[in-house]
Parts: sequence; structure tokens; C-alpha cells
Amino acid sequence: MNPILYFSTNGDPQKVDFKQALLAGQAPDKGLYMPELIPRLDADLIASFSDMTYPEIAYEVLRPYVGELIHEDRLIALLKDAYDFEVPLEEVFPGKHIMRLDRGPTCSFKDFAARFMGRTIEHFLKEEGRSMVILTATSGDTGSAVAHAFYGLEKIDVVVLFPRDEVTVRQRKQMTTLGDNVHPLAVRGKFDDCQALVKRAFTDPELARMNLSSANSINIGRLLPQAVYYFYAASRLGPEGGRLVFSVPSGNFGDLMGGLIAMRMGLPMRRFIAATNENDEFPRFMKTGVYNPIRPSRNCISNAMNVGHPSNLARLFSLYGGWMDETGVVKRAPDLAAMKGDLFAVSITDAETRVAMKDVYERYSIVLEPHGAVGWAGLMRYLHEVEDWNPCVSLETADPAKFPKEIVDLMGIEPKRDAISSLDLLVESYGHIGDDYGELKRELFSIFGDRT
Repeated sequence: MNPILYFSTNGDPQKVDFKQALLAGQAPDKGLYMPELIPRLDADLIASFSDMTYPEIAYEVLRPYVGELIHEDRLIALLKDAYDFEVPLEEVFPGKHIMRLDRGPTCSFKDFAARFMGRTIEHFLKEEGRSMVILTATSGDTGSAVAHAFYGLEKIDVVVLFPRDEVTVRQRKQMTTLGDNVHPLAVRGKFDDCQALVKRAFTDPELARMNLSSANSINIGRLLPQAVYYFYAASRLGPEGGRLVFSVPSGNFGDLMGGLIAMRMGLPMRRFIAATNENDEFPRFMKTGVYNPIRPSRNCISNAMNVGHPSNLARLFSLYGGWMDETGVVKRAPDLAAMKGDLFAVSITDAETRVAMKDVYERYSIVLEPHGAVGWAGLMRYLHEVEDWNPCVSLETADPAKFPKEIVDLMGIEPKRDAISSLDLLVESYGHIGDDYGELKRELFSIFGDRT
């Protein structure tokens, strides 16, 4: 098997293997790593996925990217351990489904990527006998998924930056009640401020001895596992030779990028719906061909999607022949016509999100949380404005119990999930910083001074 190498979206000539890209997190020129080759899976292999378990499908999808860096038996064991929960597909009405990606330990789709990433990083660090600091930014669910995925692991510390005023109490408590090797920091700012601080730290030579890496979807190890559940859904729903429409709630666009990679690998696809909240920089780009980040990002009830400049657009543009740098400057335009052929981009307001939540509950007795409701509203818009199609899958990305206030206010019911409700009794511990890089740097020196 010829190894797949990874290049930087900003054009650095050095190419690296999966291990190097995973442990570095971000390329030296501040670009994001992309596979030089996206392997196309044999149609017969994809057809056989209907008889495979989720970990078995994950092995077939991810093995080409890992190559020989992890022994086959070890990779199989790692994937079985990572994906020990179910992935339900729930039919709402004929041909229209919800895929619930909320059954992992932190009740969020981020568990799929974070658990794979945590196990692969631990594997490589043990091989090398060295330590690492995972520095990541979150707009809601990434932080808790990453914190839990790395919690208690040897030789790894986790620092999570989150916008102080834009996460729910339960989202925050999933990060701030762990302790041990998990160090949460509340930032007086937006998610984009948190993300900018993380990116700057990666290129700071004074922090080099900390061995920083990222667990955001800017890390290739977070991105690639998100291709798997699209294949899984197709294996359970798609008739032989059939093509699916997926509606993807989109914030930092890692989830959508996973789907686009799956499509290039041979996933039987009709179209992707990129459903954003009122942070509509990408839908506006798709209409006008002009990209303008939203600064500051707009605060919506689907808070994990409050992203004014999604990092993964650099990868999306690269996939279609374009070049966007880390600041959002478009240096080479992508093939917009090809993008429009694969993607339907739509922005959903908070009011539309609430209507979708209430409508699905009253008509079908199904509870959606705000992010999943954005995806569902996007799907309904597509069916009304573009075409009716079967089968369709809308991604439900978090458990409704993480957003009790909206659901109680709209439907008069309180969603229950023992793993989430028990958080209310736990004691929190976390730091506070502003959006100034100097404050973050001082905090890192305070925590990890012995490593510098």
C-alpha cells in the first residue's frame, strides 16, 4: 500500500505522512493538512458495507489514510474501542430520516472524531515516549468531546478555550468538571477569538517545547473519521445504486468536509445541504462568489455553529481548486459551478429553527435540539425549493438534553439523559482569560512552565 501524503492548503512544499500531520495539527505555514490523494473505494466493497458493523466500515474507510503506520490488528482494536455505541437512523416520514450522532459518551457527533483521534495520538506518543499538549477551541461540543477523549491519558494534557457567554451550562460542565489533565479556559470573546488564539499559539516559537497540537477539526485526525458515518447511513438506507441527500448542520464545516471526502471516495451521493444558522458567510458566498467573514460572529441558539469564519473552508476551497488562507482571504477562486452542483447552501434563522423544533415534535413526536433543527429546516427548504428526493438524511448532532431551556420553552417538556442530567450536581473548575494572546501565553506558562 503506497502511503498517502498530506499537503498544506497554504502551499508549503513539504508533504508529511498521517502521523506527522496528526501530531502537528496545523501546517507550519498556518495552512490545514489535506490528503494528496483521496482514494476511491471499490463499488463492490461499498456495497458490502451493508453487512458490516460500524467499526468494520470505519476500518475500510480510514485504513488507506493511516497506511502502515498502525498495524492492522491494532487499528481494528482501536476502532472497536472508539465506536462502542449505536448510530440510530430514525425515519421521520417515508424516505426522510434523522441520523442520531449523539449516542457517544458526551452525547455529541464530536465523539466520533475525538475518540479516534485520542486513541491514535496516544498510540503514536507511546511509540515515541514523549508528551504533548492538546490546545483546542470550542464553540460548544468539541471541547467536551475532546476533553473526555483525552481525559486521564498518559503524556497528554488538554487545554480547551471556550467563549464564556456562548456555551450552555451543561456544555460547559462537560469540560469543567473533569480536572486531572484537562484545563478549560473561558475566553471573554467569541469562538472565532478562541480559534485565532489557538492558531497563533501553534506558530509561536516560545511555545515549541510544549509540543502543542490541535484537536479542532483543523486537525486531519479529527476530519477523516467524519467521513465514516456517511458511508454507514448509505449502507443502511440506500438501495443498490441509489444516491442520498444529506443535510449537514454546519459551523466550522468539518462535518461537511467529511461528507465531501466520502463523496470523493465513492459514496453514492445526490447532494449535500450545507445548513448554517444566521452566520451565513458561506451561503452568501455560494450566491455571490464573494467571501466575507462575519466578525464578530452572530450569537444564535445553535451555539456550536456560531462561527463567522469556518476554518475548514480552506479545505473545501482546496477540494474545488481554490485557495483560501487562514484569515479568510481568497487567493484563488474555487470552481463555484462544481461546488453548486454538489452543495445547496442555506441559512436558517433562530425563528425558523424554533419552528422546526416545534413542528417536528408536534407532527412526529420527535425531539430535535437547535443544531439538528437547523439541519432539518435546511432539508425542508431543499425539498421545497429544489426537488423531492429519497432517501434523505438529516444529521442530529447532539442530544436534546444539552439544550433543555429551548426545549422546555417551546414544547413544555424537559429532555432527559442521565449522563447529562448528572452534570448539574458536579463542581466546576476553570480559568478565565480575555481575547488577548498575551493572556493565553501567560496562562500556558503558568500551567506548563516546567516544559519550557
